[in-house]
Amino acid sequence: MKQFFSDFSKLIKFRLTFLVVFSASVTFLIGSKIQIDRGIAAGINWDNWLILIVGGFLVTGAANCFNEIIEVDLDKLMTRTKDRPMPAGRMTTGQGLVLGLIMGIAGTWLLGKLNLETGLISVFSILLYAFAYTPLKQKSPISVFVGAIPGALPPLIGYIAAIGGQSEIGYVPVDYQIAIILFLIQFVWQFPHFWSIAWVLDDDYKKAGFRLLPTKKRDKTSAVFTFISTLILIPVSLLPTFLGFGGFYIAGVSIIAGIAFSYFAYQMMVKMDLPSARKVMFCSFFYIPLVQLVLLFDLIV
Repeated sequence: MKQFFSDFSKLIKFRLTFLVVFSASVTFLIGSKIQIDRGIAAGINWDNWLILIVGGFLVTGAANCFNEIIEVDLDKLMTRTKDRPMPAGRMTTGQGLVLGLIMGIAGTWLLGKLNLETGLISVFSILLYAFAYTPLKQKSPISVFVGAIPGALPPLIGYIAAIGGQSEIGYVPVDYQIAIILFLIQFVWQFPHFWSIAWVLDDDYKKAGFRLLPTKKRDKTSAVFTFISTLILIPVSLLPTFLGFGGFYIAGVSIIAGIAFSYFAYQMMVKMDLPSARKVMFCSFFYIPLVQLVLLFDLIV
């Protein structure tokens, strides 16, 4: 049983799945708070919140499962992935496909119960991640741009899960503006996040022929791109305050976190070493949860 849970955790990339679900669940609460403050809802619908968590977990797990089925032969080549259940031979690709289909169908059905938009976006997310981003990883650095789209959809899914279906009462323009900003912040964050991971794991990625760094290698240009992406993230993260639905606390946190993120990226650009890249990578892990949580508590409606 212990081996089963270990294999299942690796199959669905549990830590990645947890971050995705966390992002969606926080933005669901942001959307719910807006509904409450506008008098559209009496309180947070915790049943829908749980449906979102379970459905989001299943959909993300399915996308990761399909990704591993497609890359099973490549995963055998890399140290970080060779012990996953399919490349290690503890699970067949057929079994993985059945699990992925069950999770994908069940997760999409659950999210579709919240509203049609949420269900459709979840299907789009699976297809784009598994069947566009995954094959592109061996072909071109443009895969990072493509992968950033499904990677940024969780806050959009979470927010629309809370506010979807409100078009009849005239709140859509404002609500969707907020949804797009939440998507945009996580979209821009994907680039320093992806590139710092790619820098740290470049030697392992090369074994599978993955080309994720901007120039396909650890060089000054790739480091410059990473640094610039952290600078772009600062004004983008200030959009909630500029547009009037975020307060000064989220602005302050976004500036401080953004400067710290940029500082580590600058150090990576200057030193061109793995320890500096790891600092950028770990900073990226904390950045998005911090910004989203502070926005939740500093929301102005």
